Amino acid sequence: MFHKAVDLQFGEGTILIVTFQTGEVKQYDLSCLFSKYPVLERLIDRDLFLSGKLVGQYGIIWNEEIDIEVETIYENGSTVSTSDALSCTEVGEALMRARASKEMSQKELSKISGIDQADISRIERGIANPSIKTLKRIASAMEMTVRIDFLE
Repeated sequence: MFHKAVDLQFGEGTILIVTFQTGEVKQYDLSCLFSKYPVLERLIDRDLFLSGKLVGQYGIIWNEEIDIEVETIYENGSTVSTSDALSCTEVGEALMRARASKEMSQKELSKISGIDQADISRIERGIANPSIKTLKRIASAMEMTVRIDFLE
């Protein structure tokens, strides 16, 4: 399974702090890879290190020679926190329950909402991060509404 990154922050030295779609935040010090991948030692240059960008949801890239898969950070990094934010899995489960309560198939929902059945499936499996606009279209097709609460 591939874990999707949604945010990248830079810590002290060569420490990366990555937030994943699950809400987990992992910290990883790239210096542990210097002996295996000497090119990474260039990241000691703070300006170069801070130029890193999250590319898509699966990798971090600095230049044509330096990159890392976020899966490495997920597998080998230390968890620094877990968010209580609504995860894609929770959204998917809520959609599945709502669709089941209306006794609709994904295919039927797709036809009414205009959203591809494969996309509905990805949302329900928790591997897609739908926009609020998409969720409203789906809810409308089921004659339902979307409610988002901010709780303290």
